[in-house]
Amino acid sequence: MPAAHSPHPETMPSATGGIARLVWARLQDAGIEADGLLSRVGLTLKQIEDRKARLSAESQIRFLELGAEALQDDSLGFHLARDFDLREIGLLYYVAASSGTIAEAFAKAERYCRLANEGISLRFAAKEMTITLKYIGVERRSDRHQIEFWLTSIVRMNRALTNRRLIPSRLKMVHRRRTTPTEVRSFLGCEIEFGSDVDEIAFPVSVGPMPIESADHYLNDLLVTYCEQALAHRKSGEVSLRSSVENAIAPLLPHREARVEEIARRLGMSHRTLVRRLALEGLTFSGILDEMKIDLAKSYLKKDELSISQTAWLLGYGEVSAFTHAFRRWTGVTPRRWRAAGDPEHAGGLDDTPLRAKRARANSSRS
Repeated sequence: MPAAHSPHPETMPSATGGIARLVWARLQDAGIEADGLLSRVGLTLKQIEDRKARLSAESQIRFLELGAEALQDDSLGFHLARDFDLREIGLLYYVAASSGTIAEAFAKAERYCRLANEGISLRFAAKEMTITLKYIGVERRSDRHQIEFWLTSIVRMNRALTNRRLIPSRLKMVHRRRTTPTEVRSFLGCEIEFGSDVDEIAFPVSVGPMPIESADHYLNDLLVTYCEQALAHRKSGEVSLRSSVENAIAPLLPHREARVEEIARRLGMSHRTLVRRLALEGLTFSGILDEMKIDLAKSYLKKDELSISQTAWLLGYGEVSAFTHAFRRWTGVTPRRWRAAGDPEHAGGLDDTPLRAKRARANSSRS
């Protein structure tokens, strides 16, 4: 995403950066020069090599996306989660592994999740054995690979802790794919419901009381004490209003319900308050909505599996002609021509003046 979308560095959600380092290693193994990719997302090689350095959660998401493109791996998040050593998760893994039962392990993961990644909130409902992930201060729409990494890792952790091939009873993801990739379905043992309004995984309720083979009460007490101390020292970053608005808009777009009044209601404020708070940040609801549609349209058009009519529907347009008109207004070209030539900013010969002018105005309003 453009840097102008990001909150100030001091309030930006951070992560331990383990996933980004896995991507770096995968790129190195493939012989792909990755310094330029790091630079594009605001990271440095020094940060990658220092395993104690925390990274921007948003930068990690973008690096995953660029790494997947460079590796031509449309399921990079899944592949990384399937192959890595679970102990690389660090403290959160050992707290779970030393707990008495699966339910206890995930109750503690809920509490200490932000130690690993401040951009993700984990909610565990023990009665239903449901784990829901929600993005905090980070735009959910910009991600696909990280969320697939997390949910695949949860499945792997359950299996490792119980030494059983546990199968999720339900698995939902907000982003869209036409079908569950064959290798993903084979590994997980179930289909994934893509295009959902929630990122969620559920297991049979019988899984909750299952004992963990590596349970160690004394070690768990020690680790929990350490986690509590670490939690107390972590400052709660300010959540970006823009990201909150965008995360509320995303699931409503296809249903044509992404109206300012509905978004305000979902954020727990009045229409007038939302408009006023956005204005204080130099933003408007219509501007955020348009920029979201621009970015999502480009993302969808990169995927050959989605037709232009499907892309129009996903963005809330009832007619392809209305989408084509809007896209030409944003970029100066039709969706069909953009798809054939690639991004106007990187494929010569197309007039990208409208898009560049729009971004320049947006950047100016925020500076």
